[in-house]
Amino acid sequence: MNRPLLSMRTTLVFLLAALAGAAVGALTAFAGEGTPRGALAALAAAGLSVRFFDRLIAAEPGAGGPRRSAGSGAGEGAGHG
Repeated sequence: MNRPLLSMRTTLVFLLAALAGAAVGALTAFAGEGTPRGALAALAAAGLSVRFFDRLIAAEPGAGGPRRSAGSGAGEGAGHG
């Protein structure tokens, strides 16, 4: 079992999300909202950042090609509708 627990891409996504959450939490707390609201804002920002950075960072080679959303089928386009 010599493979890493997380891939480099996953680690980077989680690291960037944690940094974004920490920044939002600190800015919220410094704005005078208090620690509980700062913590909630940090958790919300980190949760949303995971999805954002997951889509932003390119997929690893051999991961199966580009991701497509559920609504990007061939039937949607100019002239279909």
